[in-house]
Amino acid sequence: MPLQKVKPTSPGRRSLVKVVNPALHKGGPVDALTVAKKRGSGRNNNGHITMRHKGGGHKHHIRIVDFRRNKDGIAAKVERLEYDPNRSAHLALLLYADGERRYIIAPRGVTVGMPLASGAEAAIKPGNCLPLRNIPVGTTIHCIELQPGKGAQLARSAGAAVQLLAREGSYAQLRLRSGEIRKVHVDCRATIGEVGNEEHNLRSIGKAGANRWRGIRPTVRGICMNPVDHPMGGRGNGGGGRHHPMSPWGTPAKGFKTRSNKRTDSMIVRRRHAAKG
Repeated sequence: MPLQKVKPTSPGRRSLVKVVNPALHKGGPVDALTVAKKRGSGRNNNGHITMRHKGGGHKHHIRIVDFRRNKDGIAAKVERLEYDPNRSAHLALLLYADGERRYIIAPRGVTVGMPLASGAEAAIKPGNCLPLRNIPVGTTIHCIELQPGKGAQLARSAGAAVQLLAREGSYAQLRLRSGEIRKVHVDCRATIGEVGNEEHNLRSIGKAGANRWRGIRPTVRGICMNPVDHPMGGRGNGGGGRHHPMSPWGTPAKGFKTRSNKRTDSMIVRRRHAAKG
């Protein structure tokens, strides 16, 4: 997937860098595997803004992605690769031997016509889905379940990958891209390999309007506001400031720990910040 820098025919195209993948399907998605997406534009049922900087954007449908990969023992092949406007990764359309079609996250290196499988007896090759108990230690994996049968929740974005470090009893230890080491039950499933479209982070949007196409509205810095609108607003905060960086509601924005899920604290072997220290 080469990076393409377009001719600077306008200021917006001067800094535009696109990721071009000629193998992607040129047509639309499978209608039976799409549902309509209602745009809330960051509003709740009363019409009040609950999430800033959202609104507008191009209309598109949600692709129904098979994160469970529970068709064990049924051969499948990659029918085509598709673009998905709802995520950074691409999708692979699988055609099973019984005629059913399902979308999965397209792994790196998977091409059209390649056979894939799922289940404990599947081969260790990119795109196949197996329980963690059947995957060799040291393997690079993605699309990992946190609870058996719930569906993949970890490592689903473009270029994401996790390494299987060890297995101890009923749990496997995984090293995430953040440096965190986490325990996951060995009956949880994972897909071999890395997520494709790994050059996604090298693209350049090029102009502000391209973000508006994606439903992202402008962000105004708090230091540019008045004191009544933001804790960091006003002239008195301009030369270094009275406040540390914070949200409009006073929550610190840098270095403030927001994790409060004590139920799963025991599953984290090493925190992600420990690896950077």
